[in-house]
Amino acid sequence: MSPSSLGELLEHFEENFRSRGEIGASVSVWWRGEEVLSAAHGWCEKERHRAWSPGTLVPVYSATKAPAAATLLMALESRGLGPESPVREVWRGFPVEEATFGDLLSHQCGLAALDHRASLWDHAEVVAAIEAQRPAWRPGQGQGYHPRTFGALLEEPVRCLTGHSLGRQWREWIAAPLGLDFWIGLPEAEWPRVARLYPGKAAAGDLQGGFYKEFNTEGTLTRRAFGSPRGLHSVQEMNDPKAWSAGFPAMGGVGTASALAKFYQAAIGAIESPLGESVKRALATVRCNGDDLVLIQPTAFSCGCQFDPLDADGRKSRELYGPSVQAFGHPGAGGSHAFGDPAGGVSFAYVMNQMELNVMPGPKSTGLVRALFAG
Repeated sequence: MSPSSLGELLEHFEENFRSRGEIGASVSVWWRGEEVLSAAHGWCEKERHRAWSPGTLVPVYSATKAPAAATLLMALESRGLGPESPVREVWRGFPVEEATFGDLLSHQCGLAALDHRASLWDHAEVVAAIEAQRPAWRPGQGQGYHPRTFGALLEEPVRCLTGHSLGRQWREWIAAPLGLDFWIGLPEAEWPRVARLYPGKAAAGDLQGGFYKEFNTEGTLTRRAFGSPRGLHSVQEMNDPKAWSAGFPAMGGVGTASALAKFYQAAIGAIESPLGESVKRALATVRCNGDDLVLIQPTAFSCGCQFDPLDADGRKSRELYGPSVQAFGHPGAGGSHAFGDPAGGVSFAYVMNQMELNVMPGPKSTGLVRALFAG
C-alpha cells in the first residue's frame, strides 16, 4: 500500500459512480492503527432525499459472520473453552457428535440445509430443525458454506454460554469498547441513519453454470442451503427495520465501512482490543481449503472468516483479499466486503446500497482491492 495506491483506489471508487451504477457507498482503509482513507459519496436512496456520509449505516448481509464468530469465540474463551472443544460440551442436542467448535465455525459440519421447515424469525424452531438434521457430510469429509444456518449455529452456543443474545454480547464485549458503529441488532434510535438497499440484476449468461445453475435448480444442496431457514429472502424485506433490529448473526449486521475496517484492525492485532490472542489466532488460521459443496468453487475458511483458497502449489486461485496468503475477511451478499492483512497491518471495508448479483465480491469492490495493493 502506498499514497499512489490510495489515489488509485479513490479513482476506482469515483468511477463506480460514473459508470458502474453506484448509488451510495463508503470505503475505509486502516493501516497500523490509523484510518488512512475514508471516502463516502452518493445517496441513501434513488430519490436523493439523504446524502450518503461516512456515518451512513447499511445492512451488510454475510459480512456480519466474522464479527459474530469473534463473539462466539470470546464466549467460549470466557468459559475456558476454544475451537477444539466439542460442540456438545455446550449444546447437548447438537447432531454431529464428533464436531468441535472449529468444525462448526469453518463450515465443516454438513448442516448448511435443513430438511424440516423452520422460520428464521423463530430461533427455537431453527434450533429444533438443526438438532433433527442428518448432516450432509461430516467433519473432515468436506466443506460447504452455511449461508443461513450459520446464524443459529453461533447464536445458540452464545445463549447457552452467557444467557444473552449474540448481538448483546457483541456490543458489550467488542463493539462498545472499540467504538464500532456496527450493530447485530440495531436499536430504534439508529434507524433513521440506514440507507435503502437496491437489488442487483443478472445478465442471462450469468445464470447458466456453476453456482447459479445449482442455485436455480430445485432440490440441489445449494438451493436448499440458501432457502433454509425461511425468511428474509428478498432485498425488500431487508429494508424493513424489523430485519435490522432482529440481530441475525449470519446476515443481519448493520454498520459503516469504517467500523468494519476497524474491527479487522483488532482481528489482525494492529490495535489494542478486547480480542484475546486465542480469538485472533482462531480467526486468522485456515482450517479447511478445498472445493465447496455449496458455493461450487474452491473456498478456504478459518473460524468464521474466509481466505483466498490456495491451489496445490500454494498459490492463490483468486485475490479477493489482496496478495497476502495471510489476509482474511468476509464478504456480504451484493458486494459489501471487508478484510484484514496481518502481514501488512492493513484492513479494508467497502459498503454500498446498489447490490450486484454475485456470490463473491464483484467488480465494484474487487477493483478497490486491486487498487489498494497496486504499486
